[in-house]
Amino acid sequence: MRKLLFESLILPPLTEPAPFQADAAMEELAIAIDKAARRRLGRSLSIRAVDAGSCNGCELEMHALSNAFYDIERFGIRFVASPRHADVLLVTGPVTSNMREALERTYNATPGPKWVVALGGCARDGGLFAGSYAVVGGVSKVVPVDLHIPGCPPSPIDILKGLLALLDRVNRGAGAS
Repeated sequence: MRKLLFESLILPPLTEPAPFQADAAMEELAIAIDKAARRRLGRSLSIRAVDAGSCNGCELEMHALSNAFYDIERFGIRFVASPRHADVLLVTGPVTSNMREALERTYNATPGPKWVVALGGCARDGGLFAGSYAVVGGVSKVVPVDLHIPGCPPSPIDILKGLLALLDRVNRGAGAS
């Protein structure tokens, strides 16, 4: 035990390197999302995350947006605890039979204008879990979906790019729920 203690004092910590991404590019992307949200909503973007039965891979990437590396709150984009405060429902995973009603209620509790984003392959069509007795299917089988962000799981940068694409499309007048 003593040997491990002394080695831990001498050796550098074992950590993974941060993902290679130009800070300027990340900042530019987040600022573009904030501007698009303010142009459409008059305020910053509020996101409500809904896990409809996922494996948590997409949640890990989604929550990485709040860590010290990405820190999207500095650009006004925030996750909220209540659908009544949300503009975007970010839904992950295939919709399970047990979560169908909860997702419908969450959608109905979200004030307009509201948008639904299906995050990951499972949210699109059930993914690996499609055909299971416990799975209804993709998010679009339960609530209308405005955007799908592909990937298993999509990276935080892909999530930000998807949100920007959604806001740009809405600002051009291509629809709102």
